[in-house]
Amino acid sequence: MNLNKGKFPSTYEWVLTLVITFVYLLATSLFLGLRAEHLLMAALFLAFYFGSEYTRKMAVALLPFVVFGISYDWMRICPNYTVNPIDIRGLHDLELSLFGIHDAGKLVIPGAYFYQHHIAFMDFLSGVFYLCWVPVPIAFGLYLFFSGSRKVYLHFSLAFLFVNFIGFVGYYIHPAAPPWYTILYGFDPIIHTPGNTAGLARFDAMTGLHVFNGIYGRNANVFAALPSLHASYMLVTLWYAVRNHCRPFIIVLFSIIMVGIWFTAVYTAHHYIIDVLLGIACALIGIFIFEKLLMRIGCFSRFIERYYHYIA
Repeated sequence: MNLNKGKFPSTYEWVLTLVITFVYLLATSLFLGLRAEHLLMAALFLAFYFGSEYTRKMAVALLPFVVFGISYDWMRICPNYTVNPIDIRGLHDLELSLFGIHDAGKLVIPGAYFYQHHIAFMDFLSGVFYLCWVPVPIAFGLYLFFSGSRKVYLHFSLAFLFVNFIGFVGYYIHPAAPPWYTILYGFDPIIHTPGNTAGLARFDAMTGLHVFNGIYGRNANVFAALPSLHASYMLVTLWYAVRNHCRPFIIVLFSIIMVGIWFTAVYTAHHYIIDVLLGIACALIGIFIFEKLLMRIGCFSRFIERYYHYIA
């Protein structure tokens, strides 16, 4: 990568940028079908890239989050259930044996228990927590960028992307149905099952916003519950907030949001406790590999250093 630091991108850079953008749109059109958000994302990136030197640094800095979004979307091209069989009963029964709750003389999984026993306050609070799972990490990344902590930002955004890749690999190794699937459909695989808001539907109904219906209606794959990347994101964010020596208030706030998301994942029947625990492990393993192993590889650390100088 030719990371030119001049006021305007070099000929090589702007030609490469246009070619990559064209290939992305072409491939998306051929394999998925272009939607308005694809064109909007490409247009915004190009506008930032060619707008000014400062906005170009922002565009390049935000690439890890752009790649994350594209990667998640492109999993539609080859769904994980076409690679390996879907685990529906096995995960459910393991959850039942480890964390089952007695309800009316019957042993049920926590997600099914809360599906029947819930309170309005927690329904609202769970929706608030789940609205934070991507916006808060992105907002934290922007804070690091604008506050000048760009080396920490770069480590955070790339570690965030790396943790996602680990999680995506997990989706393909072990496709798994979420708790709401077994509650609604039982244990038979229904391949083209649409996304479902599950317990978050109560937040939509309470507020009239229908925000989660919009989000989960576009779910790339309902059989991607294990590990829970919802459980990973705020842990990665908290880790780098501590590394950046953020104020105690921020650390406490991130900790509350993190635990709130962990609880909400189970409370709304979107994930098993097992999914959440593996999501936590995914974050810790990803951070460790990125910081302690990848950063010790000469060519990788030199790339990171050049990337940092480009956006600094």
